[in-house]
Amino acid sequence: MTEQSSSQPGVTGGDPSGEGAPSQNGGITLHAEVQQAGEALLKLGASDPELAGTLARVLCVVASEAARTPRLAKALNKALTSPESPSASRPSERPRRPSRRTPGVIDPFAVFAESGETGLRLRLKELTLEQLRDIISEHGMDHDRLAMKWKDPQRVIDRIVERVGSRVTKGSAFRGRPTQSGDSPKVDEGSE
Repeated sequence: MTEQSSSQPGVTGGDPSGEGAPSQNGGITLHAEVQQAGEALLKLGASDPELAGTLARVLCVVASEAARTPRLAKALNKALTSPESPSASRPSERPRRPSRRTPGVIDPFAVFAESGETGLRLRLKELTLEQLRDIISEHGMDHDRLAMKWKDPQRVIDRIVERVGSRVTKGSAFRGRPTQSGDSPKVDEGSE
């Protein structure tokens, strides 16, 4: 492995004496690192030749591709170096969004099904603005991305009631008209 890896482009330190510029690993030259890797594989080969052969092939493929593809070399370098600090590891990335909101304290659909719009409004009035926003977030009721910015709890309550009512009645045109108490179906007098 040592001879094969040494002939690969970008694998040797470029100094035939073996005393090239120190690498990032505490002053050991690249030539010495390659030699150590070869010796370790030979030792492993004495006890488990199949594993040693597999590791040697993997290392050769990875080293060859990294030498050929700068993007892979950069990704490997990033993955294999230990970050100095958590903030230093991602200087160019956007800051992450804060954690997701907590789930709503009530299920507005269950309350609506149990006690209707009036009951839902009464239950929602008991909640704080943040609890109302949790319900909006959990059930995806901020379709226009405005409700989470509203400061008036009544406005947020109206949005929740409107969205719950809309979703509950969605598809009702295909279910037929519900008969209301007191309304009797009209009978066509000509068919009797």
